[in-house]
Amino acid sequence: MITFYNDRHVLHHGKVEMFRGELVPCFEIPARADHVLRELQARGLGAVQAPPDFPDRALARVHSQRYLEFLAGAWDEWVALDPANAQRDALPSYWPIRTFRSDVLPASFPARMGLFSFDAGTPLTSGTWAAARSGACCALGAARAVAGGARAAFALTRPPGHHAGADFFGGYCFLNNAALAAQALRDAGAERVAVLDIDYHHGNGTQAIFYERADVYFASLHGDPHTEYPYYLGYADERGSGAGLGFNRNLPLARGTGFPEWREALAQALRSIASFGAQALVVSLGLDTFAGDPISGFRLKGHDFLRIGEDLAAARLPTVFVFEGGYAVAELGVNAVNVLEGFQQRAA
Repeated sequence: MITFYNDRHVLHHGKVEMFRGELVPCFEIPARADHVLRELQARGLGAVQAPPDFPDRALARVHSQRYLEFLAGAWDEWVALDPANAQRDALPSYWPIRTFRSDVLPASFPARMGLFSFDAGTPLTSGTWAAARSGACCALGAARAVAGGARAAFALTRPPGHHAGADFFGGYCFLNNAALAAQALRDAGAERVAVLDIDYHHGNGTQAIFYERADVYFASLHGDPHTEYPYYLGYADERGSGAGLGFNRNLPLARGTGFPEWREALAQALRSIASFGAQALVVSLGLDTFAGDPISGFRLKGHDFLRIGEDLAAARLPTVFVFEGGYAVAELGVNAVNVLEGFQQRAA
């Protein structure tokens, strides 16, 4: 399995995030990807290479132009407000919620930052745009490889992507790598593509991007949003709308869920994807379902991730894996590569 690795991910290294009323060190750190890369290399699971470059118009297939322009220039604008800002991350503090307008682009940078975000836990840093853009190229490169005949490919990158919408960031995410991969597979000729999100946290951004479309099926199993982030999306009654009605499936699970119940939800999602008639699959590979994850609540063990890989391979679809969450950093490499190894063994 070929891996597209984003060595520029280290440029995005937030200092602090807002977590339950206080500024704390970021959970989403460069060591996450480093552990996965070392484990991949230790097991010799396939070639690791840098991503090809793609033009910005490829990003605009999923994201709005004004949002992309904001991200590309945000750091320079932040520092221009106050040279001292070069030493601290940018975090939003205003949001245009109900009754406020979002169609007008404010001149104020803090106002625009709030317009394009949904939480205060996602620091924007000097290297965020470079890291996120290179990561998007990893996802697009993996999609190109799979569209070209590869059985599977892995986009190993951070920051993650599945919480990012067409025109907003949050949940540590800026560009939606899984959505970009799915759109690239569609553009390459796959008539029906499925995105399966197995992160502990619902992929609200991916759902929103495809919610009114019938050509991309979104399925997610995740912590129940009654109690779990991102709270405001991910309920079982969200089935799509307009042309997309019936092409969205959420399987929320209670905190404390163990592997047997979780695996049954995975089986339900895979059956739905099979019924949809998907010709290619994108997996938002979150590993924060692990029992030791510090900000999640499922009880999966390391060996369970091998079984997950096997179950995904049994779907017999060309598959793009996109690295998402997982914050038990020391165990993250083993858990991620267990999924890929299980997949590869079953697909052989």
